[in-house]
Amino acid sequence: MKVSMKKLDGNQVRLECVATPEEVNNALHAGQLGFAQSMGLRPEQGKTIAQVAEEKMGIKNLDSIVEAGAIQGLVPFALDKKNIIPSFPPQPEPKSALKRDREFAFDVTVALKPDYELKSYDPVEITVPKFAVNEEAVDQQLKDMAERYTVYVAADAKPVEKGDSCLIAMTCTKDGEEVAGLTTDGRTYTAGEGYMPDGFDSQILGMQPGETKTFTFEGPGLDEDFNEITEVIDCTVTVKEIQKATVPEIDDEWVSTNMPMYKSAADLRADVQRNVERSAREQYEAYKRNLAVSELARRFEGKIADEVYEAMRSNLMENMRMELQQTGQSWEDFVAQNGGEQQFGMMLMLQTREMLVQGFALDSVFRHEKLSLTDEDIEAACRAMNPQANPKQLRQQFEQSGRGFALRESAERLKANNWVLEHAIITEVDPNAPAPEAVAEAEAEAESAESRLG
Repeated sequence: MKVSMKKLDGNQVRLECVATPEEVNNALHAGQLGFAQSMGLRPEQGKTIAQVAEEKMGIKNLDSIVEAGAIQGLVPFALDKKNIIPSFPPQPEPKSALKRDREFAFDVTVALKPDYELKSYDPVEITVPKFAVNEEAVDQQLKDMAERYTVYVAADAKPVEKGDSCLIAMTCTKDGEEVAGLTTDGRTYTAGEGYMPDGFDSQILGMQPGETKTFTFEGPGLDEDFNEITEVIDCTVTVKEIQKATVPEIDDEWVSTNMPMYKSAADLRADVQRNVERSAREQYEAYKRNLAVSELARRFEGKIADEVYEAMRSNLMENMRMELQQTGQSWEDFVAQNGGEQQFGMMLMLQTREMLVQGFALDSVFRHEKLSLTDEDIEAACRAMNPQANPKQLRQQFEQSGRGFALRESAERLKANNWVLEHAIITEVDPNAPAPEAVAEAEAEAESAESRLG
């Protein structure tokens, strides 16, 4: 992408940009992918997203629908090209329509992120509990591990009740054709736990070991156009036996059989403890960083523009809505659970301001202390964003999507946060020790008792 930059009045610059045909095609493809995901369109072998959209939704020109989003997706590449960070997302000004295999020219006016100063850059002071590993967390991990190796063994014969596990054999057909995913010679099934439709459970309940029953039940399915439908399944079930779950004891014999890479149960526990301690230490350091930056934010000076507040607030709300969508909770219910619109709005405003102020305060420290970034700093920021992801691959994703500038900002802030913590005055306290007020009261009571005895 070709980008030229002109300085405007105030804290603004104007970028004049020309995207290459390849960048245009990539932007349109990304827009189509986003559209397909939002609409639940499934990919089909040998067909483009546009072809699937036309067949399933009657859309003749998918590019025209995703054009606005595709143009917006080109803006980060321009920002990254000039390594500038906006105060809020700028809006592109197209000079022509976006067409595949053609160059695309657009302008964008950017309000640059301002430089703020702090009242003081002296070390912050924080008080934290002493670090300790919770042995209960180690016990819980070992318990979870044992439960993953649960086996089901025969129990006393009786009629199947809700919550019972039983070994069943069944043959299921739909329209005369066997349903492979349901048919089995032997499978442990727990009745009434929601693994199968209610119509299936109602037939299973009360069956005796050795009993066979043939019946039909209804279950959810999809038609050829991916619409939800109700399917009728013919089923023959035999209850072979009632079963009970047996969780193994993690001892030397079990470890030798299931995890021979460890010498003993004590060796396994030591390894689990090391992992728990490493995770707890990472959480502890993150907790200290949060305390340090919260204290640093008290020193912030300056006025934050309304547009910056609104952009951050919108971003927070969008992230919340996405998380709620994944959990199946409605936005209205979430707001109601958080005190209603007025209280939720106030909470969101305070959270928005705190996030902005903390970020700007860390920017000030990075600049004031003349810190600089290394590749290791950028990868550390990637690990902080997603500990499960490969940091090099995550960095590549950011840079290939034009968001390298955003990654660098996150890395600068993380490095500044670590610097603030390294230079902080930290007081560690024993979380199990009595509070000073309680000690003083106990001493006063002891003195009073002595005076009475005297």
